[in-house]
Amino acid sequence: MPDTPIAATRQPPEPLVEVPAALPSRPPASPPHHIRLTSHSGGFGALPIRWGAPTAAERGPVVATTTTRAHRNVIGTHSGSYSIYRALAVASGALSAQHRADLTNTLPTDVIGPYAQWSVPGKIVSLDPWGATVAQVYATELAAGYDIRPSIAVTKAHVILPEVIEALQAGRLKADGAVLTAQGAALVTKVAVEPVWFLPEIARRFGCGENELRRVLFEETGGMYPELVTRSDLEVFLPPIGGQTLYIFGKPADLANPQVELTARVHDECNGSDVFGSDICTCRPYLTHAIEECIRGAQRGGVGLVAYSRKEGRALGEVTKFLVYNARKRQVGGDTADQYFARTECVAGVQDMRFQELMPDVLHWLGITKIHRLVSMSNMKYDAITGAGIEVGTRVNIPEELIPADARVEIDAKMAAGYFTPGPVPDAEELKKPKGRGLDA
Repeated sequence: MPDTPIAATRQPPEPLVEVPAALPSRPPASPPHHIRLTSHSGGFGALPIRWGAPTAAERGPVVATTTTRAHRNVIGTHSGSYSIYRALAVASGALSAQHRADLTNTLPTDVIGPYAQWSVPGKIVSLDPWGATVAQVYATELAAGYDIRPSIAVTKAHVILPEVIEALQAGRLKADGAVLTAQGAALVTKVAVEPVWFLPEIARRFGCGENELRRVLFEETGGMYPELVTRSDLEVFLPPIGGQTLYIFGKPADLANPQVELTARVHDECNGSDVFGSDICTCRPYLTHAIEECIRGAQRGGVGLVAYSRKEGRALGEVTKFLVYNARKRQVGGDTADQYFARTECVAGVQDMRFQELMPDVLHWLGITKIHRLVSMSNMKYDAITGAGIEVGTRVNIPEELIPADARVEIDAKMAAGYFTPGPVPDAEELKKPKGRGLDA
């Protein structure tokens, strides 16, 4: 790709929609305001992005902020799922629209990468590999006035869970002061990751055309991002969705060493269970079991990883999930495993929208080539990980004693659908037995 501003590299198509030039007039006491459109090319100063380049300098920074709009070279903004709150803060006068983050002392506590996977075409398409070190690798551009912000942050933390304390008290875990304290706090490296999508490769991974992807993204967000259809020269999109958090037990650098035992769980958000302990599913028990396994693995000289993604209710949303709960509990014959997925599909139109095809990207970012112990029963997660070229050794299922009684329906349905289990798979007759509580129980 030539070394020219990105706006000159591709010609945008004709707009599919008409965008009003200005807001309706405000009351006379208010100063005049005008919409600052970003849906048309013609700005200057935008740095090119060459996705998959081997170095940060060759790749170029992601400039998604709105302080100097001519510098923008992507669609969307950082922390897209919180952009409405940021807009409210600006509109109410609590935040200056021109505020720039002071990145002093914000560099990662641990160095991650660069790894070979960062520049392999198609390996990483949904996050910015250089997103944690922008203050360092783009210091020149920052000094020149570009408002570049991190999309990844790496810090240290103590994680305190009652289940870990109970395991310590029961003797299943031992305090060592390095991975686990005598008080039951696990010492971890914690990483927050915001999504950054490279649209051409996102489309390729899902087997659709880029134009079709852009059109549907535009339409299904209610036209929120007109640049999707008016700026084909902008290939990077920061979607307004939640990101993910990584919890690393042991040395982060060991994640990339296939000779070091890696215990890992990829976990999708379930607020009701993870936070509040709802017993209709196995999410929190599986999560805390994985943390216990990660601690033991790190104490054996290995490394542990929990990758936590915000995809509530299989990315169908919590409202949909609760509606499905009601449908399951009220159906004729009671809550049965043979209707578990059917009830979801009746309400949502689909069983699952997590699209695990994007999930391995963060594993590639960490340099992972082998997971020795995968704490997961999910066939979709396993297939996505191995399909991405990452070797998986042993699969670890949830122990029977950790499965809540009301979650038996879920586990039976998943095992029958092909989820991993070392034990017997429920037959058709077993799946028809009502095992979930009623709504009034």
